[in-house]
Amino acid sequence: MNPLTLHYHPLSSCCHKVLIALDELGIDAALRLLDLGDAAQRDAHRALWPTGKMPLLVDRGRPVPETSIIIEHLQRHHARPGRALIPADADAALEVRLWDRLFDLYVMTPMQALTGDLLRPEAERDPLGVAQARERLASTYALLDERLAGRTWVCGDAFSMADCAAAPALFYAVTHLPFAPQQASLSAYFERLVARPSVARTIEQARPWFAHYPGRAGLARRFYDPAAGAAAA
Repeated sequence: MNPLTLHYHPLSSCCHKVLIALDELGIDAALRLLDLGDAAQRDAHRALWPTGKMPLLVDRGRPVPETSIIIEHLQRHHARPGRALIPADADAALEVRLWDRLFDLYVMTPMQALTGDLLRPEAERDPLGVAQARERLASTYALLDERLAGRTWVCGDAFSMADCAAAPALFYAVTHLPFAPQQASLSAYFERLVARPSVARTIEQARPWFAHYPGRAGLARRFYDPAAGAAAA
C-alpha cells in the first residue's frame, strides 16, 4: 500500500507545483481528487487539515500541508537517490527558497486574485483589485526577465523547487497578462518550463479540466488542443 496520498485537484496551480515535484523527485503517490464543492468531501478534508486548503500530502496518516513544506518533506524522506530540488549547500538552498516564495507571492497570488474575480457576479467584480493584481504581475515579469538573462533555470543550471513554483504560476498568469514583447528572457524560460517533461505531463493531466478554468479565454490553444500544437510544430 502506498504510504503517500496527495489530496489535489488537477486544475489547481498549487497542486501542479507539487505534482511537478513528485515527478522530478521520482516519487509515486496515490492521487485523491478533491471536490471542495461537495460538503461531505469538504468536511472530511477539514478533519485532516482545518484550513481546508489543497494540496495536502498525507504520509502514513500524517498530514503535511503547504506546497513548499510538502516538497521539502518529499525530498527529505522519499526522493530517489541523486534527485533533489533544494540544494545541499545552505546558501544555494536559501536562494531557491527565496525565488520559490517570490513566485508564490508575486505571481501565483495576483494570478489567483484575477482568476477569482472572474468567478464573481458582474456586480461584485473588483476593478481596483484587478488593476493592482495586473500591476503586480507586470512588475514581477520585469524582475524575472532581468533575473533570467543568461540563465537556464531561475537559480542557475539545475531545475529546482523555485522552477516547480514558477511553472504553474506563469502558466496561468499569462492567461490574464501576456509577457511584453521585449521580455525575451522570460518568454524563453516559459517555453523551457512547459517543455520540461514533468511540467508537460502535469499540463496533460489537467487538459480535460481546462474547459472549467475561468480564464480559459486567455489559454493558448496548444495547451488544450494537442492537434493545434502538433500542427504548429
